[in-house]
Amino acid sequence: MRLGEVLGLEDSTRCIDLQRQELHVVQQLRFHKVAYGGFYLAPPKAGSVGDVDLGDHVAAVFAQHVRTYPPALVELPDITAGTPDPGREPKRRLVPLLFTDELGRPIHDQRWSTMWRGWCRAAGWPDEGTFHSLRHYFATRLITSGADPTDVQNALRHSSLRITLETYVHWWPKKDRRRNIISGALREASAKRNRGPKAPDSR
Repeated sequence: MRLGEVLGLEDSTRCIDLQRQELHVVQQLRFHKVAYGGFYLAPPKAGSVGDVDLGDHVAAVFAQHVRTYPPALVELPDITAGTPDPGREPKRRLVPLLFTDELGRPIHDQRWSTMWRGWCRAAGWPDEGTFHSLRHYFATRLITSGADPTDVQNALRHSSLRITLETYVHWWPKKDRRRNIISGALREASAKRNRGPKAPDSR
């Protein structure tokens, strides 16, 4: 998932189905002081609506996080259903955000960067790694484990297979080049013809 999609996750069936071990990516958290007075919910990047498979271990860890850090109710403008007409106020609603700061406020991406650097140092990760690096790790791990390109596209929620292939073309393992495929088929057919018809059974 992209950072805005994660920060926009809420504790509701709109975003979470732990029984099926899925997250529904239907919104992202964004910030615009002039248009929306600060934080607001918007649709994901074009073509990125979809489901994310959590897997057994990740689903268990996620459920534990929700129990340990209960969601914080935050009133936010919500334009996931479309941008309001000019002059009309966007719909606002109380959103049980799963990821907030220590005061229960939404997390700005600049604030996240500071938090992320601290976590990376504590874990011994390289400083140049970003949250988006986790998305690339996820994709390359799928590829090197033999996932089909369309499966990788669906998992990343790319709008087209072309984007997936162009982004990760160097990660797909090179298949052995098959030479003389037609010549081999012709030689096999010729060998069968030279052997002639099978002799009848004389028993």
